[in-house]
Amino acid sequence: MREKLFAYAKETYHAEPEYLWKRDPESAILRNSNNQKWFAAIMRISKDKLGLKNKEFVWIADFKCDPLLIGSFLQLEGHFPAYHMNKNHWITVLLDGSVKEEQIFQLLDFSYHLTQGKK
Repeated sequence: MREKLFAYAKETYHAEPEYLWKRDPESAILRNSNNQKWFAAIMRISKDKLGLKNKEFVWIADFKCDPLLIGSFLQLEGHFPAYHMNKNHWITVLLDGSVKEEQIFQLLDFSYHLTQGKK
């Protein structure tokens, strides 16, 4: 799913993944080209960092989200409070197949538009 997410971001928003962390070279962020704000972070973490009882590693995506919607998303399978981001404005989604691709793409779209800023 990670590669599909990158391909979708490139095709839709001309956003290329940026690999910022030397100690985690596979994790990446996507920036809004209009203002350089992050609209997604894709990382590989152990599930226990999300409160799960498993130390298995999994790919996740952090997306900016409307604070009024975060509570509703957290009721859905594969959605968690943001990992390493502001939990009031970001949400984490598993990229392990527990969340449908179309919903992941919708969250990416929503996040991109939230980072557009005021017109």
